[in-house]
Amino acid sequence: MSGAATNPPRDPITTHVLDSTTGLPAPSLPVSLTLLNPLGPSTPFTAITSADGRINTWTPQAGPSLSEIFANLGEHANAKMVWSLKFDTKAYWGEGRTFYPEVEVKFFVGGDEMGAGAGHWHVPVLLGPWGYTTYRGS
Repeated sequence: MSGAATNPPRDPITTHVLDSTTGLPAPSLPVSLTLLNPLGPSTPFTAITSADGRINTWTPQAGPSLSEIFANLGEHANAKMVWSLKFDTKAYWGEGRTFYPEVEVKFFVGGDEMGAGAGHWHVPVLLGPWGYTTYRGS
């Protein structure tokens, strides 16, 4: 027994969705992640929330992985990226059972907060059929 827990790999951008009607994680929610600027919009990365409502890794539909994009940020020193997370709330709640068929959260990554190109951006979402809230997590 090593005594040290190992964490599965995670991409630089992650999310966690909680269902505000139950207070529990929101499993099986389709989510897409798109780089809007610079060089965007990219082909969306996709994932489905796990049983605990989390997405730690994204599947690229074409092109580089998310980790590769972040590894090449040195080519765009001090560039602020704008990313979009789209939550398919219609698929989760069902048509006619939510006011929002889709929730989109746009956010900045980069510039001064990037440091030496390393970082992690966690975007939690508290989701209900009639409203949502989000913030930058850790």
